[in-house]
Amino acid sequence: MSFSTLGLSDAIVRAVTEQGYTTPTPIQAQAIPAVLNGGDLLAGAQTGTGKTAGFTLPILQRLSTDAVGAAIKSKTAPRVIRALVLTPTRELAAQVEESVRLYGKYTNLNSACIFGGVGINPQIKLLKQGVDVLVATPGRLLDHVGQRTVDLSKVEILILDEADRMLDMGFIHDIKKVLAVLPPKRQNLLFSATFSDEIKALADKLLNNPASIEVARRNSTVEVIAQKIHPVDRDKKHPMLAHLIKSNAWEQVLVFMRTKHGANKLVEQLGKDGINAMAIHGNKSQTARTKALAEFKDGSLTVLVATDIAARGIDIDQLPHVVNYDLPNIPEDYVHRIGRTGRAGATGEAVSLVCVDEHQMLKDIEKLIKQTLPRHVIPGFEPDLNAKAQPIQLRSGAPGHGNRGGGGGGRGAPAGNRGGNGGGNKPRSPGGAPASAGAKRSNNGPRPASASRPGRDR
Repeated sequence: MSFSTLGLSDAIVRAVTEQGYTTPTPIQAQAIPAVLNGGDLLAGAQTGTGKTAGFTLPILQRLSTDAVGAAIKSKTAPRVIRALVLTPTRELAAQVEESVRLYGKYTNLNSACIFGGVGINPQIKLLKQGVDVLVATPGRLLDHVGQRTVDLSKVEILILDEADRMLDMGFIHDIKKVLAVLPPKRQNLLFSATFSDEIKALADKLLNNPASIEVARRNSTVEVIAQKIHPVDRDKKHPMLAHLIKSNAWEQVLVFMRTKHGANKLVEQLGKDGINAMAIHGNKSQTARTKALAEFKDGSLTVLVATDIAARGIDIDQLPHVVNYDLPNIPEDYVHRIGRTGRAGATGEAVSLVCVDEHQMLKDIEKLIKQTLPRHVIPGFEPDLNAKAQPIQLRSGAPGHGNRGGGGGGRGAPAGNRGGNGGGNKPRSPGGAPASAGAKRSNNGPRPASASRPGRDR
């Protein structure tokens, strides 16, 4: 099967081919015809399956080939927002908009990306100039709605990307507010890595007789990923990680922490061991986060330490190692974490450092993935079998750090706690591109400078 057989125009196929892709992934092969058909869609697809192109390609096709698209091309109609993509994080928003720009380069459509952490005035200017496809995080979009600087009255297609993560981050009320100002008659596309009860409830309210596709076994882990558990005492995790990195000569490691405070502390400790590490989380400025991601992707940074929300959207073809320094409170997050490796047909390794406090978390994870993970005790780091478990939150080091992955909250969360991190890199299938900061246009329009307000992912 080729992209041209899916009903895409020569202009879009040409752009896809230029990115080096000729064969659609399973999610693309199913989603593209479904979206082109015009009906609602409920799609289950984990990050790394090419889902971004699964919706960007058909919406570009629909918007560029209808009567309105022809009028825009002949410059007889003003540009209005016809497609709206909502994403949970600013980096994912930038990644999606970059895909729209790449794959729509030979159409006459343009796009813009708006999110928090940067100044709102340049975004207002962009919106006034006219936008066909708008990619946004919910909070910042509502800021524009409140200031009446965005017109959503002509939206024809709504896409909720990574809907499960948006609900995890407390965006359900923001989503409902956005839905309230959209035209009732529209096409709705909902993409989610998991189908929780909350996602099913949202789908029931949002979607009208949707087509339903699911390309991966629900909550499955990738078979090409070698998973192992290293039992260890809680105070030996840092020296064990340093030992693993040095003894195995690891050159690129993504490390997951439960808290922002812990991530910063680990970076300092690894630095003293001569290991080059940087952290990304909601308290880091957009500039710092973009720099860390860029250095990690080009191989100049050995260790990237991230909270769960911070790593959402990181998309690297050949990432060999993922380490769960702390196990996640939410078992599904384990699946998201280890899915960062083992991509593009490559093998990957997911290592979890598990202390006595996390035994119940490990049981919950193994129940979810329906397998018992192998335990490997490393000589010199044998755990104390008589150690007593302690409640995780007592050792958090900061208020609230014992809960939900140390990053990300709802619209009412304190500044710095709205998570909103992620990233992008050229994926193994179309649908991803390097993340960038700030709002921007697809037609090489002005790029506003980043502003203050770090950590507020609105």
